[in-house]
Amino acid sequence: MDKTQGIGVLLLFIVFAGYFYLTAPSEAEVAEAQRVQDSIALVKAQETGVTTAPIQAATPPAILPSDSTKVAALQNKYGDFGSAMVGENQNVVIENNKVKLTLSSKGGVISEALIKDHYKITEDAEHNQTKSTLALMEDDKNKFEYLIPTQSNGIINTADLNFVPQVNGNQVTMTASLGSGKSLVQKYTLSDSSYIVDHALQFNGVNQMLDPSNNRIKFRWHHYLDRLELNTNFEKYYSSIYFKEVDESSDYCNCRSDDTEELDDEKLEWISHVNQFFNTSIIGVNKKFEKGKFETVLMDSESADMKLLKSEYEIPLDLVANESIETKMYIGPNEFEELRKFDNKLEEIIPFGRSLFGSINRWIIRPAFNFLSGLIGSKGVVIIVLIFILKMLLYPLMYKMLHSQAKMGLLKPEIAGLKEKFGDDSQKIQMETMKMYREYGVSPLGGCMPMLLQMPIWYALFRFFPASITFRQESFLWANDLSSFDVFARLPFEIPAYGAHISLFTLLWALTTIIYAYYNMRHMDTSANPAIKYVQYFMPITFLFFFNSYASGLTVYMFFSNVFNILQTILTKKFVFKDEKLRAELNANKSKPKKKGGFQERLEEAMKQQKELANKTNQTKKKKKR
Repeated sequence: MDKTQGIGVLLLFIVFAGYFYLTAPSEAEVAEAQRVQDSIALVKAQETGVTTAPIQAATPPAILPSDSTKVAALQNKYGDFGSAMVGENQNVVIENNKVKLTLSSKGGVISEALIKDHYKITEDAEHNQTKSTLALMEDDKNKFEYLIPTQSNGIINTADLNFVPQVNGNQVTMTASLGSGKSLVQKYTLSDSSYIVDHALQFNGVNQMLDPSNNRIKFRWHHYLDRLELNTNFEKYYSSIYFKEVDESSDYCNCRSDDTEELDDEKLEWISHVNQFFNTSIIGVNKKFEKGKFETVLMDSESADMKLLKSEYEIPLDLVANESIETKMYIGPNEFEELRKFDNKLEEIIPFGRSLFGSINRWIIRPAFNFLSGLIGSKGVVIIVLIFILKMLLYPLMYKMLHSQAKMGLLKPEIAGLKEKFGDDSQKIQMETMKMYREYGVSPLGGCMPMLLQMPIWYALFRFFPASITFRQESFLWANDLSSFDVFARLPFEIPAYGAHISLFTLLWALTTIIYAYYNMRHMDTSANPAIKYVQYFMPITFLFFFNSYASGLTVYMFFSNVFNILQTILTKKFVFKDEKLRAELNANKSKPKKKGGFQERLEEAMKQQKELANKTNQTKKKKKR
């Protein structure tokens, strides 16, 4: 080492020695730090490292002698807030019969919410399933923090503060002492037999420390959603951020791709981070939220997380008074009645659908299922009973459809005669067929009405089964979970758009649909438009690919609905309709004077005009060829 290097090392040594001498704690500070350290050691000595016992007095965070330089640096940068940025994290627990909350002193946040009576089922590569407890908000990467603007120390993030917890029953008071009687306090109160947590952020004597030019506090919430369901695709599509503006309906971010929503001047009542069947929601009590920004990020398939949800908003604050920010949190399952109790449309986070279909699900199908579930233990049997009730209510329309089909079947010989008379002139055959139907009082559209009336119910159920927690992990026959697809057999390979499993309920639905279509088509004449016959068979085969990975509750409904349709059709045609009576009815209709107008006559006129137009077009083409 040359002379210059030696002098440099000596100077550095003198600087460091002087720094440590000037910043070293006094004997009183060392004694106080030792006392605090002993208190913490006593707490950590408990078996679990977690306490639910009341702490009689809030103790300041541990300031270890070795941390003295860090404390000085933090105080120099953040003023009185600096002393609240040191100390060891403590976890405390509060719980009731529905949820168990673990709260961390670092940041004063809920670090885990264990939802009782609900479980997570995971599956390994060999498809062995494991049942475990279900927790929300448990990811270490989550952020739940308030950004507080100050006059002299910039933005203070509550995530950097160490709050001292004090537990009293189901209430936790988290205090970050700032000296001279000033403090930030967070209070969490868990309601009895509920998923509701009351939260308050209180500013005690802090108002003069805040920035008078910025009377807004920003809240930032980053939430990594875990995979809780076996059907990951469904869970991904039904998980998003929902929010509600004051005096408006709820809205949400795109569920199937990354999305960002920004609201400038709109005031918000609540924000909800929603899984398929669970949610964590924040509801403003004494303040409305402003300038909301919401973002959803799809994680890649290799990630342990499913989605990242980001919510940010601002909260106005009166800097003169020692104000508090009061909110309610709901951390639990998407149960309609529980969410509806808030009376702020929070139940709209359950994706039952919008407009007519959502109304059918919320106010007809859901109450019907709940009523029947109170009488019947098996949710699969409830579905079958509901089908029976619907089929009985719609039977008058079914009767009309079958009546119309039966009469059309008796006219097949007359229609066959039209084919012999007009040969390959399909348009003429169609016109004469319609004329014959009108003459005998047969409506070819009579068979469509029951199907049309059932379409809203069918589409509503399409949204109901994967959205309703009622069917989560409910088994029926070989289906383990009616909210997910049933797996009757697994394939050694994956078929594109189909999957690597066989859903038996979907397969049975497709087979019964083909059988039902074949039975009905025997009584219908499709010679004028043969494509109709093949579409009837092509449709269920196509939908095999779609429904193979759909909620088995819906495919159970569709399969047994087909079974009821087939039984109703066979029994009605065999025991209710007699050919002699139907023939007499046709002849009686033929002898009656016909009213002019009506849909069939207009249809015949349209077909006639189409025929004339086609003839003119053909004649023009022939002239051009000449």
